[in-house]
Amino acid sequence: MDLLLDSIRSAFLLLLACDPELLDIVWVSLKTSGASTLIAAIFGVPAGFCIAHGNFRGKRLLLTLLNTLLALPTVVIGLLVYAFISRRGVFGSLDLLYTQTAMIIGQVILVTPLVTSLVLAAISRIDARYRKTAMTLGANDTQVALVILREARFGICAAIIAAFGRVIAEIGISMMLGGNAKGFTRTMTTAMALEYDKGEFVLAVALGLTLMTIAFGLNMLFHFFQGRIENDVV
Repeated sequence: MDLLLDSIRSAFLLLLACDPELLDIVWVSLKTSGASTLIAAIFGVPAGFCIAHGNFRGKRLLLTLLNTLLALPTVVIGLLVYAFISRRGVFGSLDLLYTQTAMIIGQVILVTPLVTSLVLAAISRIDARYRKTAMTLGANDTQVALVILREARFGICAAIIAAFGRVIAEIGISMMLGGNAKGFTRTMTTAMALEYDKGEFVLAVALGLTLMTIAFGLNMLFHFFQGRIENDVV
């Protein structure tokens, strides 16, 4: 118990001092997670919209596949991407392994199905009368899509926030594809694992507190948008 209390006390001092190593690790985490979430949103939001309003053959199979991808372990994603970008892989000549780009690629694969599924669910909840009314007023397909996306904006924002929270807390992809290189690919989760292995708990606890603070902030935003969704439905 004394070890934990001392570690927490020292961690708070480390945070207050704005330790450069700590800030660098947090920056790498925010940078890679933010980039992967943005790319996942660029692909996932249109995909969710198209699946929600599309009526095509194999839609049920696609939904099943999408739900299956939600349970895809990070280790499996790491192995698949590693096989493609390692020196003997198809894209080995690009030297992507153990870089932030490799981490982003893996994280995009991880959270794109999540964004797509949540956006699909948000758009599916929109009353069909919005679409019919817009079409009655002479709106074209693009304008109708914009109306629906506007009505689902809170759900879409919640989906992106959930994806960011998922990706910033993962460790398997970051460790396997990033290599945990100090000052370059070391994230909060990989640094915590390393410090634990070394028996150094102060930095690990400080990073854990930072990660929990970010998670708390994300949950506050998520509940805010969730409340707006429920109010709109009512």
